[in-house]
Amino acid sequence: MIRLIQRGLMFGNLIHIASPALIERYNRALKHLTNHQTKLTDFHIDISGYSPEIGDELDDPLYLNHAGVNRQFILLTTDQKHAPLLNAKFSTSREILKKFIQKNEPQLFALTARDAVAGELVNSVYSVDGPAKLFDIRRVKIEADTTSGTVAEAQALAENVDRFMREEDAWFDDLLIADMITSAKRTGDVTRNPVRLDLMEFEQRNFWTAHFGGLYVFQGMDHPAVISSGEKDALGELPIKYVFDLNDRNQIAKFLEYNDLVEPIVKARGIDAAAILRQKMDFIVIDIAQESGIDLAGATRRDIRALARLHASDLPEEFHGLADLLRWAEEGGKWPRITSDHPAYFYTLRSADHGDRDLVNMLLSQLSPKDIRQLFICHKELFYTLYATWHDTKKSYVADFLDREYQVDKAGAREALFGHEPEMAPSAPAKREGPWSVSAQKIATVGPWGAVRGR
Repeated sequence: MIRLIQRGLMFGNLIHIASPALIERYNRALKHLTNHQTKLTDFHIDISGYSPEIGDELDDPLYLNHAGVNRQFILLTTDQKHAPLLNAKFSTSREILKKFIQKNEPQLFALTARDAVAGELVNSVYSVDGPAKLFDIRRVKIEADTTSGTVAEAQALAENVDRFMREEDAWFDDLLIADMITSAKRTGDVTRNPVRLDLMEFEQRNFWTAHFGGLYVFQGMDHPAVISSGEKDALGELPIKYVFDLNDRNQIAKFLEYNDLVEPIVKARGIDAAAILRQKMDFIVIDIAQESGIDLAGATRRDIRALARLHASDLPEEFHGLADLLRWAEEGGKWPRITSDHPAYFYTLRSADHGDRDLVNMLLSQLSPKDIRQLFICHKELFYTLYATWHDTKKSYVADFLDREYQVDKAGAREALFGHEPEMAPSAPAKREGPWSVSAQKIATVGPWGAVRGR
């Protein structure tokens, strides 16, 4: 993992905490939440305030996430909104924290200037002792305050101010006036600068969880289902009709299509589909090269194409399926029959433009794990797990590739692969030069995904 850490591909964008004042605030919050404190003089934190160094010190990687539910958080700075979430147990947690920080950024900026803000992502479940418990998680509510209770005290002060202004004899209530003066010394003038946090609630109907080997829970769909990374039979009885595992390729394909969750890469607007297909093919060649013990140090795309020609007979069906699709798309070649039981099928898809786009792309990356770029972007937990099993030659190539091709423009790479342009108004189909105009017509009339509809 050292290669990834050195290139900022693992533990990247964490916030470095070295100031004695910030460490003291962190310890107050940590004591408040967990009854622990750190003796470290510097460490790094993620969006939730979790520190891998403190996790090692306490020998507890879940010290802010007991039992993997109701994640606690410590905010020292609003810059944490840019940090990743480590040891994520639910795919929704980082986005919830990010939206909370963004929604309350001015208030959090003022509060964290003097104290740490500590809180929790609260739902009605306190332990997940069985898969069925996951279906009791429907909404997540944020509770947060400073360690000294500034927000709660400010709210109480505001209520006393309202009472003072409303009641005629409040001028003679010495106790009320004394309470307001004492509180104002700690909170400031709440009439001019209200100290109030929007403690938001979020619906959690569709999510991935690391519990039970990894589950994709899609409850808020017209056709709901659960997709398990492990054997579905091990889950027992669940309060949902359809339960699949990764071996149920046809059923997963139908689920994705029935709910309009995916689209073919070659049909997607605003991307260079041919370049994406070629890159996926290169990654498959890299996978074969490491199995053959080929040195990939400094390998260029020309070198990879040469390897593909040299080892053509060893390349798997995923490669040949994508090659057929590329020829069909670019040159009007022979129609490729890529049905859902074909190994290349899920490599040819990306999420459509909807609210669960990241979750669907995460699922697709697990169904097409040889596409290491998509896997790294969409499912880092699985990427790191698989990375640890690779030969050094593949580790080195992948780390160099991601550093060279992805790190330099993360936003651009994501937009090129997964972005969607908003539908502002109906428009005529764009004209394409050469064979692309032919392929666009083919997609509209037939498409290799018609085979799923016919099942």
